[in-house]
Amino acid sequence: MPKVKTKSGAKKRFKLTGTGKVKRKHAFKSHILTKKSTKRKRALTHAGLVSSADMNRVNQMLNI
Repeated sequence: MPKVKTKSGAKKRFKLTGTGKVKRKHAFKSHILTKKSTKRKRALTHAGLVSSADMNRVNQMLNI
């Protein structure tokens, strides 16, 4: 059988934590930043965790 490949887009976007949770970055932080407030941009800087509703989909893309 051939090896199962990880989705290359998912491997660039997600990282696993030590306890097995999946870290992600926030959207809306790449361009058109002048109209967004400093507080909003700063809040988007910190990484978040993938919600439990999306975990199955992300795990399937990462082959976990």
